[in-house]
Amino acid sequence: MFQAIMNLLSLWALPVIILLILTVGLAKKVPLYESFTDGAKDGFKVAVNIIPYLVAIIVGISMFRASGAIDMIGQALSGVLAALKIPQEVLPVMIVRPLSGSAALGVFSDIVHTLGPDSYAAKLAAVTIGSSETTFYVLAVYFGAIGISKIRYALIVGLLADIIGIAAAVLVCHSMF
Repeated sequence: MFQAIMNLLSLWALPVIILLILTVGLAKKVPLYESFTDGAKDGFKVAVNIIPYLVAIIVGISMFRASGAIDMIGQALSGVLAALKIPQEVLPVMIVRPLSGSAALGVFSDIVHTLGPDSYAAKLAAVTIGSSETTFYVLAVYFGAIGISKIRYALIVGLLADIIGIAAAVLVCHSMF
């Protein structure tokens, strides 16, 4: 019964919100089409402003993956990973996640296809993705959109939060799986 109610709510939530916005806009005599197109213009300007930041992130991730640096880091940390019972296949997810969500999901997909969805590595990678953030992407897009260039403290706090999230993911997966 609860599942049916939730399905119905999720099905109708977006249409109801759109109708509510249109109704309130009409009641307040807001020029809806003009407001919509002005917002779209502003959104396009923001997109154009963040393109250099996105290109820098994409190039950096591509170079990092193509250089084999992730494999070298995995080999260097293999003893530590073994002591912490972290499968070496999950390390690329932990490294790439702060850089790019789609790259982390690509690595996660490889883990699931290679080791299976019920493997410990797949479960740990999934919890890691859910417990961390795409810090560099967020800084590039959001800070770039509003013109903030001094990101030192935000970067430190974001990476610290990622480390804590990954450590929590490892602890939770150790205790649950």
